[in-house]
This record gives sequence, C-alpha cells and structure tokens, in this order.
Amino acid sequence: MTSDPQAFAQAVFPFLQQDPVLHTIIMSNVHERANGTARAEDEPSYFVSVHDPDVVGVAMRTPGRGVYLGALREDLAGPVADAYADVLPELVGVAGDRPAARAFAQRWCERRGGSATESRGTRLHKLIEFTRLEAEAGTPRPMKPDEVGLVAAWGKDGFAEELASGHHEWAERHLADATLWIWEVDGEPVSMAGYHRALFAVCRVGPVYTPPERRRRGYAGALTGHVTEQILADGNQACLYTDLANPTSNKIYAAIGYRPVRDFVDYDFS
Repeated sequence: MTSDPQAFAQAVFPFLQQDPVLHTIIMSNVHERANGTARAEDEPSYFVSVHDPDVVGVAMRTPGRGVYLGALREDLAGPVADAYADVLPELVGVAGDRPAARAFAQRWCERRGGSATESRGTRLHKLIEFTRLEAEAGTPRPMKPDEVGLVAAWGKDGFAEELASGHHEWAERHLADATLWIWEVDGEPVSMAGYHRALFAVCRVGPVYTPPERRRRGYAGALTGHVTEQILADGNQACLYTDLANPTSNKIYAAIGYRPVRDFVDYDFS
C-alpha cells in the first residue's frame, strides 16, 4: 500500500497497460494525481498492489469515495479488504467486478460489522466498429468559455454523486483541456458530451447529458458519435461506461458500435 501516486504508477502501469481499456478508471485517476493535474485533496489516497511475484491486481481509494477494485480477481479481494481495514476507520462502499466487489464487501463487514447493499451496476463498452448517428436537427461544436456555468449546472444535475461539489471546477477543466463538446440547435445548447484525454491510446467518453426536455431527439447519440469519431481520428481507442438501469443509453451506444467488455457493481456500506 502507498499514498504516492508516482511510485504506484511506476509499479503497476506495466501490468495495467496490458489492457488499458479494462483498467481505464484506475489508470486515469492515478495518472492525474501523479502528474499533478487532479484537484487538491485534503486527505491522502490509498493505492494497493498485489504481487505474486509480479503485479497481479490493483485497487485504489481516493478521498471521499469507496474502494475501487476494477477488474481485480475474486480471490484477491479478501487480502485487499484486510489491507484497507488496517488503515481506514470507515468506508462508504466498494465498486468493481461483481465477484471481487462481493467478496470485498463480505470481508469488510466481517471485520467492521454493518451490512453491504448493492446499489448500482455499470457496464464498460469498447468501440469496435463505428456507425455515425443522425439527430433531428443541430450540429456539434466545442464548448465556449461563457458556457462554464451551463456545463457545471448540467453536470450537477446529471452527475451530482460522481462530481461531488466540484462542478464548476470540473467544467473549467474541460474548457481548458478542450475535451467537451456541445450539440447546438438554432444557436442554443441542447446536449453535451465530454471525454478524458488519451492515456496509453485510450480515451474514455463521458459524461454525456441532455436536459430532460430535450431528450428523445437524437442529440446525445449524434454528439457521442461525433466525439467518438474525433477520438478515432486521433488514433486512439474509445470506451465508455453505461448505467445498467438505463436500457435506452445502452441501446444508443450499441448503435454507434460500442460493445460490452465487463460489468461492474457498487456496494454501499451501512
């Protein structure tokens, strides 16, 4: 275990980059903290690597969040839970590949009491064969400087839990990085789609958001397709996560050419 993201990256990235799509969440989080582009945090992160004798699994816990296991093997979840139980007085939950997340939750509750409740399921998709989608009207364009407030409000409305309280800072970062696109109809923004900068030739699309009153007109699908096309044109792979409880978005992304890679689950601890 370490709280040094640079040391952790040096130790585990050779393992993770064997499949940079599958490990995109951990790699991007560690990379941002290692190179100093992540926002300032009041608490340390705790990164864990499992060795046998080379790295065979990793996990991370960043401030204010649960432990993220990613694609950790089920048989490694217990020892990882023990490692975190030794340094964390409490934990809000765990997320990762279902068998590993379940095993971690069981071990955590055995040691700390309480209970674990499955709260969310997500699916990682990878773009295999691209198909452009059309909207009923409008065109894509990059986010403008005077849209930071709008993008922050959309982010707060659609992704309050993921973005915590840093909506405005998150919107400003997308503007500075030129990683957020707007779908515009008659001069009015109606949808947004962002992405993470390439890491080991992989870009993760998201978040994608359309205000409720603008939905079911093809804006999000067309914009996601446009962003995906830009990623591919730069020579990178594209991937994204969907909520398993939202069959509409899963259907749209499948039409673009995204195919399932792995399902993940969140457990909340009482």
